[in-house]
Amino acid sequence: MSSNLELELGKVSRIFNALGNETRIRILLLINKTKRPLHIKAIAEALDMDYAALYRHVKVLQRSGLLIVYDVGRSRVLSLKDSEATLQLLNNANIILQ
Repeated sequence: MSSNLELELGKVSRIFNALGNETRIRILLLINKTKRPLHIKAIAEALDMDYAALYRHVKVLQRSGLLIVYDVGRSRVLSLKDSEATLQLLNNANIILQ
């Protein structure tokens, strides 16, 4: 296999790994629903989760390229990298399940 193909397969694998967890999908949907970046603490409260546990999920989403994390002062703000593409991925998953 060529190294470019291996790199692309690795990226796709990270995306599907990130989407393979219900909590991470909830994070993406919550951010998309608000149509604006959200503080990680607000997401933790909305999902009734511990900050540290939520942050581990955020790191997976960030590494997959689905989520952008901005440092704003001492807090972190989350935003979808491409909300349209993320929703398309989730919609396609629902189509497959039907």
